[in-house]
Amino acid sequence: ADGYYEYMMDECIYSTSDYSDMVLLKSLSFNKVVDVQYNSTVGKFVGYTEEGVKYAENFNKDQAILQGLKALVDTVCRHNVQLEDSAVRDKA
Repeated sequence: ADGYYEYMMDECIYSTSDYSDMVLLKSLSFNKVVDVQYNSTVGKFVGYTEEGVKYAENFNKDQAILQGLKALVDTVCRHNVQLEDSAVRDKA
């Protein structure tokens, strides 16, 4: 029962049928507390804990990381949501 719990979660969030408002959220958590989160609308990492602020500062210095995450909105989020939506609509 003793130990640490660390995880990363990616979410693609949208509310319009043309996916124009697609947002990628990438959260890094430790022991069920979100330390740092990337939001594609903001375009950078935001820290929510003391450690998370440090992580965010380091991640935000690396333009390659930020550009790669920004590209994921189109290459992963929109692409996969279109596939999933068409599969659901075809069954309706």
